[in-house]
Amino acid sequence: MFNYLYFMEFLYFPEDKADYIPGVISLVIFMCGAVIATYLIVKKSKKDEEKFEEKYIHTDQQNIDEKQ
Repeated sequence: MFNYLYFMEFLYFPEDKADYIPGVISLVIFMCGAVIATYLIVKKSKKDEEKFEEKYIHTDQQNIDEKQ
């Protein structure tokens, strides 16, 4: 019979719940960093999209007008 308790040795649930505080603090810090990084990436992407449209879409419109 397969003994499931053999694989449960690595689990550690402390009696003192104060041991969870450092883990929660680091989780909050990394989550805030992820949200800030995502915000900055989206902001940069929108700015790059505007530059692209300004440079190439208007140029394309001018080429279409010249052909007509």
